[in-house]
Amino acid sequence: MYYKVIAANKKAYHEYFIEDTIEAGLVLYGSEVKSLRSGKGSIKESYITVKDGEVFLIGAHIPEYKFSTYDKQDPLRTRKLLLSKIEITKLKNKIERQGYTAVPTKLYFKGNYAKIEIGIAKGKQIHDKRSSIKEKEEKRNLDRFMKNRY
Repeated sequence: MYYKVIAANKKAYHEYFIEDTIEAGLVLYGSEVKSLRSGKGSIKESYITVKDGEVFLIGAHIPEYKFSTYDKQDPLRTRKLLLSKIEITKLKNKIERQGYTAVPTKLYFKGNYAKIEIGIAKGKQIHDKRSSIKEKEEKRNLDRFMKNRY
């Protein structure tokens, strides 16, 4: 299986501690799939919700396919996610715990199917964000030093 990543949500890794991930399918129209295949799409401001035993992706932007003659869709429409009942109940139980949320982290093609990676996350405090930025800078400086040394 090959993976073609269309959109990644780097902001989610900055704002949250991602503790677990779940892979889900997306219910899309043909023109939306073509738009994603051309590399367009964003999940930066989107979020995941569970309602009536179903999981939905809200706020993801998949633009109209420019060569589509019919089947025009709203780019920000709510899209249903495909998960098994067991996965839905596991996700719902984790979300209902204090401080946990479901965040889309990656939108990609796995074979011929559009998939989304859902991260079960806990929010970071300001000091946590500062410490993670500091760790990244230290790692970057160490890598630069090692590169210049050899």
